[in-house]
Amino acid sequence: MTPITRITLLCCTLLLVSGYAFATQQEELDKLRKRIAALQQDLDKTSESRSEAADALRESERAISNNNRTLSTLAQQQHAARLTLGHLQQQVRQLEHDMQGQQAMLGRLLYQQYLGGKQEYLKLLLNNHDPNQVARELQYYEYIARYRSAWIKTLRGNFAKLNAVTVQARQKSEEIASLQAEQITQSQALEREKRAHQQVLHKIAQQLKQQRREIGRLQRDETRLAQLLEKLSRVLAQPEGASGPDSRPGNNLHKRPFNLLKGKLQLPVKGKISNKFGATRPDSSVLWKGLFIKASASQAVKAVASGRVVFADWLRGFGNLLIIDHGQGYMSLYGNNETLYKQVGEELVTGDTIAAVGNSGGNEDSGLYFELRYEGKPLDPAKWVVAK
Repeated sequence: MTPITRITLLCCTLLLVSGYAFATQQEELDKLRKRIAALQQDLDKTSESRSEAADALRESERAISNNNRTLSTLAQQQHAARLTLGHLQQQVRQLEHDMQGQQAMLGRLLYQQYLGGKQEYLKLLLNNHDPNQVARELQYYEYIARYRSAWIKTLRGNFAKLNAVTVQARQKSEEIASLQAEQITQSQALEREKRAHQQVLHKIAQQLKQQRREIGRLQRDETRLAQLLEKLSRVLAQPEGASGPDSRPGNNLHKRPFNLLKGKLQLPVKGKISNKFGATRPDSSVLWKGLFIKASASQAVKAVASGRVVFADWLRGFGNLLIIDHGQGYMSLYGNNETLYKQVGEELVTGDTIAAVGNSGGNEDSGLYFELRYEGKPLDPAKWVVAK
């Protein structure tokens, strides 16, 4: 076997292995998503039957989050399509400019050939001119003919390119128009959901105000979150079909161990912290397990570290909640959002925009509820973020 054959076989083997690894990882990721979806359904079924005022907001707040996420995706697609259209239009202008020069050159060549014509060949051969001079002039005419043929071929090629690029530009323009129409439809749907949300909020305002301070409700919310985290930990620790914790999808995502980030994290949103970890909540004996950061609505919420989204849905007491698994038992939680931009299974890096600030879940103030957990136990975020 020759060295070149060995190298070729090695490259083919590596491609097959990488393709298999990608397919396997995608399959494991799909399994993870299904198991977390089943976990969410199980959580909804096993929740206590007692209805709470904030439950009336669930569907409208989910819908607002979904519509906002769709609008964000459409905006990104439009931006990408416009960039592509700009490149295509630039190609069209360049091709048209090149073709103008090529047509001018071809015109000059045709004119030179016209001036010479076929008669010139006979005259050169029949006249008693210097043979060397005749050879040079014949070569000149042959050169013009070859050059003309080359320019015609180039021009035809550019005509074909121009036609193809023009078709692509037209298709991209149609795609942008379609995205704009869809964006209008989504915006109208969002406005309807916001109006419905405000109507429901107005009806249950007094109930919400009363239930916000109920110790029993706060305790049930905390218990529900603890159960969710425990189940998520079990799902992440041993996904179906995996051979061990290290084989779970995205395990190699965590470039830097989370425990080394203590004291180096940035808060996920800019705002005023209205409580201290471990302090008693107003008019209750329930303690704060995280921080509530008051911030303006729709402000971007950032991931505090790299990881993978393992929960992104509405949860009683926490509204639109997103949970990131950072590996080694560490998780970060982001609650009361208006919009969840990321979904289960998506990989993140530090600083990625994951949500938008809101007051979902019946919260009175606009802001973000932020927690850090290690093996399900709450950590004081103040000890993990950069000291101001």
